[in-house]
Amino acid sequence: MRDVSVSAKNPHLEELGQFLKARRSELSPAALGLPPGDPGSRRVSGLRREEVAAHASISQDYYSRIEQGRLAPSPPVLNALAHTLRLTPVERTYVEGLARQADRRTSPRRRPTPVRPQIQRLLDQLTLTPAFVVGKYLDYLAWNPLAAALLIDIDKMAPHERNYVRMLFADPRMKDFYDDWEGMARTGVALLRMQAVDNPKDPRLVNLVGELSVGYPLFRQWWASRHVASQNFGSKTIHHPDLGEFTFDWDSFYWSGDPDQHLTVWSPAPGSPSEEKLRILSSWIEPSATTENITTRRNGS
Repeated sequence: MRDVSVSAKNPHLEELGQFLKARRSELSPAALGLPPGDPGSRRVSGLRREEVAAHASISQDYYSRIEQGRLAPSPPVLNALAHTLRLTPVERTYVEGLARQADRRTSPRRRPTPVRPQIQRLLDQLTLTPAFVVGKYLDYLAWNPLAAALLIDIDKMAPHERNYVRMLFADPRMKDFYDDWEGMARTGVALLRMQAVDNPKDPRLVNLVGELSVGYPLFRQWWASRHVASQNFGSKTIHHPDLGEFTFDWDSFYWSGDPDQHLTVWSPAPGSPSEEKLRILSSWIEPSATTENITTRRNGS
């Protein structure tokens, strides 16, 4: 891809420019080996545009047009900016994805793919392992009874409410549910931002972000900071209202038929108190729940 000036607003270039601006504001002059200057002499937080441009060996005007979303940088320029702004590998993936998508005439709007019956059958066969499928923008698409017993009232929610980030902010019980709610919520917002790479103006994303920005100041603050994250495994501690603390390792597996869907499984350490509590929780689930809930979930209710 070569450097291309654009006249019409391109949502990917706008997001790319705003993302670079956010990272510039967080980087101190010392990070580039620059003198701090006189106290109070800086009118902007972090680096100035001219400092970034000089370090990346491009003109200030050129860099300004990139930040303004008016120019698509070439891969060598983007690489120089990523190095200058000390972008992490995940941040590099994000800006490179935005730059690639900017070359497209239209943003992709893929229709959500239904969860295959075979995947639902696999979920329900995992009788001692909480498991669920998450789709685009972290919507819960399918789950097994054990996951439903852990994820508070997910079976009773309306489809638009079954969103991981929305639940973190809109359901007050989540602050007691997660051992580190703030860390989970910050990461959730960053994961959602990473989803914007395909289409920053996707109506589904815009509506979700708008709802959460209006209702929850912390979401609005963290969304505006434009941090991104990508996770495929980890560990977490939750607090069940009846059985207390659970600690899980978790892993996500992407389905090749739809890259927007991934299967997540929560597994306790063998012989741990969490494993024993899962057995107790499983014994509380009525045998008929699996069959009844398959039809309910497939119908999206």
